[in-house]
This record gives sequence, structure tokens and C-alpha cells, in this order.
Amino acid sequence: MTRRIDAPLGAPVWIELSTSDIKASHAFYSALLGWEIEPSDSKFGGYVNFLHDGERIAGSNRRRESHPGPDSWLVYLASSDCAATVASAEKAGAQVIVPATPVLDMGFMAAIIAPDQSVVGVWQPGTHRGFGHIDEPGAPGWFELHTFDYDNALAFYRTVFGWTTDVMTDSPEFRYTRVVDGETQLGGVIDATPHMAPEFPSHWEIYFEVEDIDAASKKIVELGGQSITPVHDSPFGRLGLFVDNTGAIFKLMQR
Repeated sequence: MTRRIDAPLGAPVWIELSTSDIKASHAFYSALLGWEIEPSDSKFGGYVNFLHDGERIAGSNRRRESHPGPDSWLVYLASSDCAATVASAEKAGAQVIVPATPVLDMGFMAAIIAPDQSVVGVWQPGTHRGFGHIDEPGAPGWFELHTFDYDNALAFYRTVFGWTTDVMTDSPEFRYTRVVDGETQLGGVIDATPHMAPEFPSHWEIYFEVEDIDAASKKIVELGGQSITPVHDSPFGRLGLFVDNTGAIFKLMQR
């Protein structure tokens, strides 16, 4: 198992599902990824944590009807000072959705819309250090920003979250940059212009790792989800794009 105590600054540290049907979403991910549900505390307003091997792996809450758009996953990036990160983001052209907000002694959270229109969360860990496992079956395996404003998005995230980046390829057909912390890869940024329909906004995608993606693909359909793209081989393993049983998009990967 790959247990993680602390996330590097600027790295994905937490993930959160906004869902129109909490009970259905919990049943889906429990059956697909083997997650358990941590008993909800009333002081968190119905917010629920998923557990993987006894460690918190993701959160979920009910999507407000006043918020347009489908159910979705949100990626939080680690910060040492949530308020300062939000101020830096706003100065760099971001729109603040949720200002820096304390969550008891667990930490501080915020949410912003970056200038490329990607929505991202900010998490300053307190007693809640983020997801406890990464890069293993049942846990997040990769994080990827798909953006229509590639160069400016990279500049924004470097400035606000202190990213160190490494260009993997820069051909017109495929522009991809990795986010790194020394030898550790934290995520990637892809120029979505050649391959994504313009009606989709720039957005973050989460890859969950599984042992057998073909079996998982069949399970998703049985659970009421859908396959968007066929499972295919890549230099990084077998990948697939899916929708869960309430409409949230996610990816699977088998290394």
C-alpha cells in the first residue's frame, strides 16, 4: 500500500464529490472501489467521508440545486496558508467561490475558478492531512488539468500554488506538462484544444487506480454508470473515461 502522511505544497491533497444523490453515490463507489463510509457528524451538515483501508480517501456532499451543472468531483491542492493562496489567486485573475474558511481544527478550505475557468479547491491541512493513500488500487492514481488556455493556466498555477513543472511533449497535436516535486510526479496539464469539444469548460480529472480495469468497466455499467471512451492501452497503463450513476465524470487506470 502507498500511504501518504503529508502532501507537498501545490499537490492534490483531497478530492470531493458533489452529488445530487448521496445514497446512490455512496453505493456506487463502495461497490466499485471498495470504499467504506465514515459515520457522518451532524456538525458537518451531512458531509460524509469515504474510507480506504481505514484512511480517509475522499469526501462527498449534496450538490446545491442553486449550483448549475452536473454532479462532479473537485480536486483540492495543498496550501500552507489558505487565505494567502486565495488572495494570490484573486490577484492573478481568479474568481473566489468560497473564501478561506476554517473547518474546526481540521484545516482551512476554499474554492476558486481559475482564469482558464477550471474550478479547484484549496486545502490547508490541520488535523485532516488529506487522503491517506495514493497510487494503489482503490485510491487516486493521477490528477490532470484539461485546459483550453494551456500557457496561461500553467503560469497561473505556478504563481499561485508554487508548482514546479516539466514539459513532457510540446508538439501542436499533444502538449503535456507534468507537475513535479523532485523525482515525484504530482499531476499533469494537457492542452485540451485539439481533442475536447469547446462546449466543455477547462476542468480537472481524477484517475482512480484499479487492479482490473476491464472487470471494473463492466461493474460500472452494472451499477448504473456509463463508459464514455473504450478502455485503451497507453504508455502509462490501461485507461478509461466513465460517468458514475449520478452523472459525475471520472477516469480509471490500471498500471
